[in-house]
Amino acid sequence: MELTIQLISILFFVALFAGFIDAMAGGGGLLTIPALLLTGMNPVAVLATNKLQACAGSFSASVTMIKKGLIHPKMMKVALIMAFVGSAVGTVLVQLSPPDFLQKALPFVIGAVGVYTLFSPNLGKLETTPKMSQKLYERTVAPLIGLYDGYFGPGTGTFFSLSQVVLRGRDLVQATARAKLLNFATNIASLIFFVLGGQVVWVVGLVMMTGQLIGAYLGSHMVVKGGAKFIRPVIVVVCFCMVAKLLWG
Repeated sequence: MELTIQLISILFFVALFAGFIDAMAGGGGLLTIPALLLTGMNPVAVLATNKLQACAGSFSASVTMIKKGLIHPKMMKVALIMAFVGSAVGTVLVQLSPPDFLQKALPFVIGAVGVYTLFSPNLGKLETTPKMSQKLYERTVAPLIGLYDGYFGPGTGTFFSLSQVVLRGRDLVQATARAKLLNFATNIASLIFFVLGGQVVWVVGLVMMTGQLIGAYLGSHMVVKGGAKFIRPVIVVVCFCMVAKLLWG
């Protein structure tokens, strides 16, 4: 892999845009992973390096949400731990086997999320009655989404956001804020185990990390200002773009 100034610049701007999209609706990995594959890295190194830059984006977005008072980490500690553990397990598994099954099933799962969001005009505008207790959510949904993130990744923020809205009755702004912190927990867990496996390409990851920080900062401020009215259409567009990318490359 030859790292030219042109290639580094392209990866920086891809990461910046991905960070912006990720902060609002998730799915940034569907931009960064194909870009990293074009460098000639092996697939596991691509996932590992992607986690390095994704950590920066989710961290930046989480800090903004905490400063704005939208989330309180102490109230989410069990969910964060369970998501972390799930992601760690997924990361170990992906280094032992190819993620073929998830690649085939993912378009249908994400497509269903997009259709559901599109035809639910009041989704996340107001808080509703939870369909699942916080305790059950923390012990089942959080680690399962974490497992997915460690094993494959793209769309994790979307899954966390929509699960908070549908299962916990959160409004979209609250759900998106919580999703950022949960996604940071899964990203950091995955990164730790990829680093231990010696899979991260540091030069590329650090350049993209800078872009992610900037993009996530801008995107998280759009979440705070725009509310559900802005986030909902972004989720729909991102979902269908991810499905198109996964089906047709």
